Amino acid sequence: MSDGSRVASAVQLLSPEGERVPHGRYEITLRDSELRELYRDMVLVRRLDTEATALQRQGELGLWASSLGQEAAQVGSARCLRPTDFAFPTYRDHGVTWSRGVQPLEILAMFRGVTNGGWDPIERGCAIYTIVIGNQALHAAGYAMGVHLDGSDDAVIAYFGDGATDEGDVNEAFVFGSVFNAPVVFFCQNNQWAISQPRERRNPGLIHERAAGFGFPGVLVDGNDILAVMAVTREALERARSGGGPTLVEAYTYRMAAHTTSDDPTRYRHAEELEIWRLRDPIERLKVFLARQGIADRHYFDQIDHEANELAVFVRDGVRAMVEPSAGSMFDHVYAESHPLLDEQRRRLRDYEASFVEELSP
Repeated sequence: MSDGSRVASAVQLLSPEGERVPHGRYEITLRDSELRELYRDMVLVRRLDTEATALQRQGELGLWASSLGQEAAQVGSARCLRPTDFAFPTYRDHGVTWSRGVQPLEILAMFRGVTNGGWDPIERGCAIYTIVIGNQALHAAGYAMGVHLDGSDDAVIAYFGDGATDEGDVNEAFVFGSVFNAPVVFFCQNNQWAISQPRERRNPGLIHERAAGFGFPGVLVDGNDILAVMAVTREALERARSGGGPTLVEAYTYRMAAHTTSDDPTRYRHAEELEIWRLRDPIERLKVFLARQGIADRHYFDQIDHEANELAVFVRDGVRAMVEPSAGSMFDHVYAESHPLLDEQRRRLRDYEASFVEELSP
């Protein structure tokens, strides 16, 4: 199926030109204040992403995985979660963590290497970033099984990319989720590229159609349309809460930047492809809609831009002020209680570090 055909078949409520599109099955009604807040979220998440990329280039971060172009899929879906729900993001889902209340510096601390975690998953209702591709889908399925056994009406959402659907962990998560009727939404951001491999070289079929083989529904949604993403995700979460089991959502979007800052996308994709997707930018799409509907004006947009500039300064200053942890801190949270082997390793490290201290002459 061609790119144009896939976009045309996806659930869409807001066209790339910012016009409201009626849909027979999926609809959503939001207050003007909620629409403005969604725009704010996406703008600030993008600015965080831009600054983090610059900080990595300046040697302040070890690595960065950009979310450029995927803001609507991430913010739109995560804003559908209740405070007691739980999200399992990938390492580029900054819009998800932002929406779950994770602070920017908590995210960046991991990429600077000053923490092994960054935030309290239970407090935020959001797991720590998972680097192992697709592994978080299994975590989410298991957590959702526990939610079901607890008799709670909470729901769980697992994020992963199109490349991760080729991994065993994701398919095993589908099996567990289906067999145990777990309250989980599998949210795939199909951003067209698994590092340097395009989708058609791996599996040209529609990802959401795989759900039928596991016994639960799949939905294809325009991942750059934040309203459609919210409408589809809300229904999937409600289905999970009410005992209907999993749903696979395929959000058709595009990775506008490099896979990570160690990648050079100009070596494997054409500039023309990038320009096509620039015209489908999720932020501009909502901005045009807000302006045409009189929901937001130039003063509001300028205000958000000013807030984004302030966020950029805060992020730059905050990252550079981060204190490098001591080597011994790596042992602090391995076990809840003291462990003989770990205590011995800690002692050896102290002795090793002490061996570099020069004795002062009397």
